[in-house]
Amino acid sequence: MRITTYEQEGKTLFQMQGYIGTDPATGKRIRVTRRGFKSEEDCQKEYYRLKLQFEAGEFNNKVVKYTFQEVYDLWIQQYQNTVKESTLQNTMTLFRCHILPKFGKMYINRIKITHCQEAVNHWFKVLKNFRIVNSYAGLVFRHAMKLGIISSNPTELVTMPVTLDQVEDEDDIENFFSKAELLTFLEGIDSQKWKTFFRVLAYSGFRKGEALALTWNDINFKKLTISVSKTLTIGLDNKLIVQTPKTKKSKRTVSIDPGTMEMLKIWKRIQAEEMIGLGFNVNKPDQLVFTNLKNKFINPQKVGQMMIKYCQRSGVKYITPHGLRHTHCSILFEAGATLKDVQDRLGHSDIKTTMNIYAHVTEQKKEETALKFAAFLGS
Repeated sequence: MRITTYEQEGKTLFQMQGYIGTDPATGKRIRVTRRGFKSEEDCQKEYYRLKLQFEAGEFNNKVVKYTFQEVYDLWIQQYQNTVKESTLQNTMTLFRCHILPKFGKMYINRIKITHCQEAVNHWFKVLKNFRIVNSYAGLVFRHAMKLGIISSNPTELVTMPVTLDQVEDEDDIENFFSKAELLTFLEGIDSQKWKTFFRVLAYSGFRKGEALALTWNDINFKKLTISVSKTLTIGLDNKLIVQTPKTKKSKRTVSIDPGTMEMLKIWKRIQAEEMIGLGFNVNKPDQLVFTNLKNKFINPQKVGQMMIKYCQRSGVKYITPHGLRHTHCSILFEAGATLKDVQDRLGHSDIKTTMNIYAHVTEQKKEETALKFAAFLGS
């Protein structure tokens, strides 16, 4: 405890500052400051009163100031034990880039609805997933509520922005190829490795991480199947890691058409020749199907770069690598596959995900439906 004096209206008054204990919920050292005492003895009495109150668990924790950053640091320690490393990395990036710059230095009990509304309005202008950002910020406020630092979550009371133009724009975006566009795209790829990789994505519906993690022993050329049991993703410090698939349903064995299997056989032979020429041994059970020139994992970001390159070269519209998964799903529906068939093949844990993609069928399918309706009515 430290006691000092100060002058006020011609009088000498005393103030004290001191450590009274460590908050068991947060691990934060609690220091108190009190002013306006007439003597050192009064200061000492107040200090020991507060110390005893803290030890008895009756100290009003709300007077202790915690910044948003401090509560986030406490929350992330618990959160990291509940998610995969790749999810943790994405979450930490989201906070570092968007949430902490807004709230990090502010005392969390002083962050009001107006502050959150201003933040949401800003995120709306620069981020497509602004609602998700607001939800993650809300997790920290909820943690502060659990600790008794605040009594309500201001993110739950903001008004989410939306414009008619935004809704129309989102409806116009089709992140998938038609049958003709897909064939044109694949025809324009001049690399056997990338032609095979993108063919596998388009003809299997695999996520890019699932395809990048494949080893040759995952492929059964006799039964014409590929087993998915792992996925490649980006972990902490941007390290590439292999982890279990996105959901339990994602672990699956998928039947593959003979044409794609034949292309994989060709690529396996070419890969062996290339890697042996570079001094690598590919005759091992865990040999990756798709590698870089060092016979290591291809960075998932590289896939996006190659997608842009070959869309431009083929003269088709740009879609994301994940759009090939949607393409596969859409063409399956055109071919008459059921919702359950598609759900199992793509490894969707929730049928709603499959139904959402089903709603985005190709323009050809929509036209066919309209023609069938008119033909039925005889007009």
